[in-house]
Amino acid sequence: MPKIYPVEFPAIPSAGVYYFNTDNNIRYEVRFGRKETDLLSVSIVFGVLNEEYEGEEYVITNKGEVFNVMLTIVEIVNIFKDRHPNIRLYEFTGEPAKDETIDLPTKRIKLFRRYIPMMFDNNWDIYTKGSYVKITRKQD
Repeated sequence: MPKIYPVEFPAIPSAGVYYFNTDNNIRYEVRFGRKETDLLSVSIVFGVLNEEYEGEEYVITNKGEVFNVMLTIVEIVNIFKDRHPNIRLYEFTGEPAKDETIDLPTKRIKLFRRYIPMMFDNNWDIYTKGSYVKITRKQD
């Protein structure tokens, strides 16, 4: 049964950097980076921190934990959204694997897209192009 891993919250809530460890001791970081030109827009970036993966944060670990990892990321995005209700745009870029191109939806984008309904309801517009997803709050 899929589960959500315990989340480590940032010491300063506005910092926007969360961590969690999987059952296989793989450490993940989930970052919400604000844009200098628009503080109400953020980029979601997540990846592996373990040195054994040679600093490649977008590595595929193949430890059978993808559903738990994604559920934990969903939990973190929802927590961030609750703590920052004025954010109006989220974006995510799915780094392509070696055999992929940025012009088509990457495996990461396809995976991320499956979990979007758990994070964003009908009050958000979702736009995907190639390896990029933009989620914008609908106007009132």
